[in-house]
Amino acid sequence: MTTIQDVITVEGRGAFFHDDQMAIRGGREKDGFLYAGDPVTDGFEQVRMPVPALGIGLVLSNGEIVWGDALAVQYAGASGREPVPTHRSLKNEIGGVWREALVGASLDHFSTLCDRVSSINAGAATRYGCSQALLRAVATNKRRTATEVICEEFDLPLPTGPCALYAQSGDDRHTAVDKMVLKGVDILPHGLINSAEKFGPQGETFLEFVRYVASRVKRLGTESYKPRLHFDVYGWIGLGISENPTLVAEFIAQAQKAAHPFDLHIECPVDYGSTAAQIDGYAKIVTALERLGCTARIVADEHCNSIEDMRAFATARAAHIIQIKMPDVGLISDTIKAALHCRAEGAGVYVGGSCTETDLSAQLSADVALAVGAEMLLAKPGMGMDEGLTIVGNAQLRTLAEISHRGTHS
Repeated sequence: MTTIQDVITVEGRGAFFHDDQMAIRGGREKDGFLYAGDPVTDGFEQVRMPVPALGIGLVLSNGEIVWGDALAVQYAGASGREPVPTHRSLKNEIGGVWREALVGASLDHFSTLCDRVSSINAGAATRYGCSQALLRAVATNKRRTATEVICEEFDLPLPTGPCALYAQSGDDRHTAVDKMVLKGVDILPHGLINSAEKFGPQGETFLEFVRYVASRVKRLGTESYKPRLHFDVYGWIGLGISENPTLVAEFIAQAQKAAHPFDLHIECPVDYGSTAAQIDGYAKIVTALERLGCTARIVADEHCNSIEDMRAFATARAAHIIQIKMPDVGLISDTIKAALHCRAEGAGVYVGGSCTETDLSAQLSADVALAVGAEMLLAKPGMGMDEGLTIVGNAQLRTLAEISHRGTHS
């Protein structure tokens, strides 16, 4: 019987940067790659700062060492999320009680191991990194992919095809769109509409960008290429137009016309300030869109951080698609449970995360998305787009190839 013999850690880096969302929303000017001025969110030393990641290694009794990476999302500390962690805070959490709980544990069941540590006090970043390592440990012990482990333990069918990949552009939005179209990305481009300048006084700048993306897809793509257009507007419809659900829906209907003939997703149209207010406002936006006959789909992100939040959004029909931002959720077992609840309620499952993640966490997210049958899978880490598509896209294809091989040779 293989067991965990020890826990080791190493300080690493996340792929992008932590950004103080409230400072940026307040109008901070760019200073090269940085932002001018002081931060306003607790834990930030400057508006944009590097991401600390802590590698958590489980030393197994068979001599192998498996890893997971603990880290937080780009906009840590905003919209109900936990504060920005540090290497020191992450190391302090994984020591002591966590080490005692893990050492000696057998690797029979991933969900049992998660239950073993679920009551231990720690932040979501530590829970995320530790559960990555636990899932890899069980998969290694059973000589199976992480997808197969999840499907077996949660009684899910094995996947037969890849999840739709969703790429985000960062600030280099025009070049990124061309690259995404040439690579045939399923869902694009995010756009990073996170400031008044990018949205425009009445949303004109944003609508023009939607028209631009649609025109580039039609010009550069093949006749059969029909991607979905997905834009994260960081609450700017509420900030720039109105928080009134009917007026928000009317503006989204304008964006749907600009996106023609492609399907449209709008992520975070309004930030209502709390989970309860977000659920109430988004449910009204969904209803208003239905009244208008608008087929655009709302994607929940802000104030939808925990498994309880996601269940509440899905049950209230407060979005068409729920982003399960894995570093915010914490334990991967909770990501799985949240995804299955969303599917049961008829909400689309978007297995997301952040540009701040690492190659290891990104690869494992592909296994999770395949197992739960996600509608969307974020290409991560980083904002370079090419790297995320390669890491996540190839990871899920390798997993599918292994599952197929075992199926044909069993």
